[in-house]
Amino acid sequence: MTTRGIEQREKQQSAMGTGHTWAEIRQQPELWPTTAKRVQEGIARLQLQARLKDARVVITGAGTSAYAASAVAAAWSRSIAVPSTDLLFRTERYMEDATVLVSLARSGNSPESMAVVERVRGLRPDVWHLAVTCNPEGALATSPLVNSIILDPRTNDQSLVMTSSYSNLLLAGLCLAKGDLMDSVIATAAAEAQSKFTLINQKVKDLASRVEDRVLVLASAPLFGWAQEGALKVLEMTAGRFPVMAETYLGLRHGPMSFICSDTMVLCLLSNDPVARLYEQDLVQELRSKKLGYLVGVCPHDDGQSETAQLFDEVIPSLAPKSPDVLRTPFEILCLQLFSYHLSVRIGLDPDSPSPVGVINRVVQGVRIYK
Repeated sequence: MTTRGIEQREKQQSAMGTGHTWAEIRQQPELWPTTAKRVQEGIARLQLQARLKDARVVITGAGTSAYAASAVAAAWSRSIAVPSTDLLFRTERYMEDATVLVSLARSGNSPESMAVVERVRGLRPDVWHLAVTCNPEGALATSPLVNSIILDPRTNDQSLVMTSSYSNLLLAGLCLAKGDLMDSVIATAAAEAQSKFTLINQKVKDLASRVEDRVLVLASAPLFGWAQEGALKVLEMTAGRFPVMAETYLGLRHGPMSFICSDTMVLCLLSNDPVARLYEQDLVQELRSKKLGYLVGVCPHDDGQSETAQLFDEVIPSLAPKSPDVLRTPFEILCLQLFSYHLSVRIGLDPDSPSPVGVINRVVQGVRIYK
């Protein structure tokens, strides 16, 4: 595509309401409260308070849904997250002590999703099944083996990549884990996202224009799902054009720091935990002293002038500046979704279908299930 063609596409796709991906990213603050309401209704309908009390829960999903499961498990005591792509092979090991299986899925039609449900049912018929899905017509939602909570149909992203579906599936899991505690967090984050969307969008659009080679995304547990999902969005929306890595702050020194060049875009989500923040700031200072990377911070309490903000070349405001880290990922992911979107447009791809030769698909294909 010519430079002029790219510029025209960028103008068109950056316009409000143009393209599925743009609309699906933009609509998230509006949908977050609807997710909380649907989960509350599901809790009452399925009597989940009694069902989940003292339960040993396995939370599963594939790809982006697996990253959502990991972030949910970080906030849910007596639970573990296991990707369905692993659970299919090691069912006995992971389900040995489990009493509930929670499946997160956008379409609910991935081959592994129902295969896992059927395999668990065959091995452990006593396990209770719950699916949280965006698609009321999917295999998970319509299976007689599974109890379902169906999210707002607008969360069923039509784009290839998961954006609105990711944040809302993750948020639904957090609502199951934390109940009414999420109401005030959602209200604050939704208001922040609405008021700061234009600012954040312009900042990440400018950052996308600076990327020369590679991208590093940093976060500490329990926010590492933010880094994993952000790195995946960069890969998916650019068809692998830019090498990208997700890593923890402390893990970076143990070899992965060799990934960083002087012009590497380094995106850093800072913890709200004051002790974790000290470790993170030390690492950022080390990168600066070594002249490694263009450093961008997502700062929980940023006013643009704080000592923390001065560590970075650019600062993006947090959308959950006072929330516990375990609750922040569904909101903070918005900036990385926008960053990946603008990278996609910049290199001449269509963010709605960024894999023009069909390397990846909206619903995974080519998986044969073996008995």
